[in-house]
Amino acid sequence: MLNLSLRTSVLLAAFVLSNGLYAAQALSPQTSNQSAVAVKVTPRNLQDPVWEFDVTFDTHSEELKDDLLKHAVLVAADGAQVAPVEWLGDPPGSHHRKGILRFNALRPVPGTVELRINRPGEPKPRSFQWELK
Repeated sequence: MLNLSLRTSVLLAAFVLSNGLYAAQALSPQTSNQSAVAVKVTPRNLQDPVWEFDVTFDTHSEELKDDLLKHAVLVAADGAQVAPVEWLGDPPGSHHRKGILRFNALRPVPGTVELRINRPGEPKPRSFQWELK
């Protein structure tokens, strides 16, 4: 009986770890460089009720005044859009900004998700896409 419990525990742990490794590989950081501004986005906690994305802006040519609560949106594969609920990070200004952009989770979890950031003065939004399933 103990041997069966041990085998079951090992198999369960291997399953959980393999799924975690797959998710970490599939949801890698993405960077967009244009108009002399680099934007790097890293998804995290996409299994929680509130999804979080680490966002970093870097430039040496302008003050970064982006208001991500107004200019970012999460888009599911079916086109459903969700506005962010919170920005936990650096305020507008400076040449370097970073923080966490938070969204209520998309339910049901879509096969793909896209984060769009509309930067003032740029003709089209920055797009960051990940496969979730």
